[in-house]
Amino acid sequence: MRSHAVVKGLQRAELARRTGSNLETVRYYEKVGLLPAPPRTAGGYRTYDATHERRLRFVLRARQLGFPLDEIRELLRLVDERDRPCAEASAVAVAHLNDVRAKIADLRRMERVLRDVVAQCADDTRSDCPLIETLFRG
Repeated sequence: MRSHAVVKGLQRAELARRTGSNLETVRYYEKVGLLPAPPRTAGGYRTYDATHERRLRFVLRARQLGFPLDEIRELLRLVDERDRPCAEASAVAVAHLNDVRAKIADLRRMERVLRDVVAQCADDTRSDCPLIETLFRG
């Protein structure tokens, strides 16, 4: 297994491969400022290092957990400043947890409505469609 601490001089394609992302993802996170622009070689090639890889893994994992880009940016700001207490990162996580819980509650409500409509639709002989009627009612 290769050590990630010794990474030096990776090109964008290799960075993408090592992190399980793709070139466009790396470009995008550079463009929106979540991944700092790497230095360039004399030939003009971008060269990424272990810091870039670590930061990209952080961003990718945060996205997997559903953090929006603004919250990831805030967490990275806390990482970069290093003198910020964990309480600030915790506050970002608590806000995100509350958003996740609200989404779960919304999904549960949607599940109940859809389950009820599907049960009503089980009788293929109806001339009216409960799903369509439910959607019209809003």
